[in-house]
Amino acid sequence: MSAAYGASYACDPAQSRGRRHTEVAAPTRSDFQRDRDRIVHSTAFRRLVYKTQVFLNHEGDLFRTRLTHSLEVAQLARSIARALGLNEDLVEAIALAHDLGHTPFGHAGQDTLNECMAAYGGFEHNLQSLRVVDHLEERYPAFEGLNLTFETREGVLKHCSHKNAALIEAQEPGGVARRFLDRTQPSLEAQLCNLADSIAYNAHDIDDGVRSGLITMSQLQSIELFERYRLEALAEHPDLVQAARARRLLYETIRRMLSEQVYDVIATTRQGIQMAKPQNVEEVRLAGPLVGFSAEMNALSTPLQQFLFSQLYRHPKVMETTVQAQNVVRDLYVAYASRPAEMPTDFAMREDTQRAVADYIAGMTDRFAAREHERLTGQKWLP
Repeated sequence: MSAAYGASYACDPAQSRGRRHTEVAAPTRSDFQRDRDRIVHSTAFRRLVYKTQVFLNHEGDLFRTRLTHSLEVAQLARSIARALGLNEDLVEAIALAHDLGHTPFGHAGQDTLNECMAAYGGFEHNLQSLRVVDHLEERYPAFEGLNLTFETREGVLKHCSHKNAALIEAQEPGGVARRFLDRTQPSLEAQLCNLADSIAYNAHDIDDGVRSGLITMSQLQSIELFERYRLEALAEHPDLVQAARARRLLYETIRRMLSEQVYDVIATTRQGIQMAKPQNVEEVRLAGPLVGFSAEMNALSTPLQQFLFSQLYRHPKVMETTVQAQNVVRDLYVAYASRPAEMPTDFAMREDTQRAVADYIAGMTDRFAAREHERLTGQKWLP
């Protein structure tokens, strides 16, 4: 199924580099639509609803999870893609799949699993996301994984160490890891999803941080990017100064901040494209990064990221749960590595026990990991 897109530099499914295993085209969907649908129906995608973004799943019903984060990234990226004439279906597929390889307990789980696997190749969550869609999903009789297109897989692998890129390149010459070796760029759709990821989590972490009480609106007033739009919102809606309407003021500030960042990305990227003049996707790959903020918006966004890192992600209460989560993941790794039979048979019987353990733990939700930890150690953590 072919489709026309507004820009010559957008990825066209009719010109895709294809799938690892050849399949007959779907009669009513493009290959990128088909990728998105496979991701949405995957087991790994459903698990994201019970995986930590910043706050553990049991800490509140309204805090973001990996699933809601992925949906917000998809919404932002798709809106920008439409304005730039990029392929919206591909953007959505990449956005929905980009965190499939994340461990339970957020970055605490990832970092601990990487330490445990240090002697066995380490652990990278982006590489794990690729493993999920290439190997670990078990839905089709003819192949492992979801058999996604090259373009979606390229976007999923947004970061990769040189060592792992070389290993992937050896197995898939000229494939999704090649750009990390020759320093070329991915598609504009992949570049866009990478930036939309950071825009989304900066915005929703402000919301979750204030909701949790770990950061305050008063603290955020020291951040120019936030304060500019808070004052703008108050000027237009003076009644928002009332304490009873503080939540609306927060939402309106974040909404305005997000909109301005989106418009900035659109304008800056259009300017970059006009200067580079890529005529097709291959010229995009050679042009250098084209999707990004203006220098002014980048300068405004950096202090916000630094504030969230120091005041929220490193808040004592967050760090307390981080240490507990690290202990859970570490204990699980030791238990399964020494007693593989504690894992399901399909993991226990694999020759590479260490990687099987990493795959099994990475696929867990927060609450399943906590239950397994209690079963194996007798120690209860989560309610």
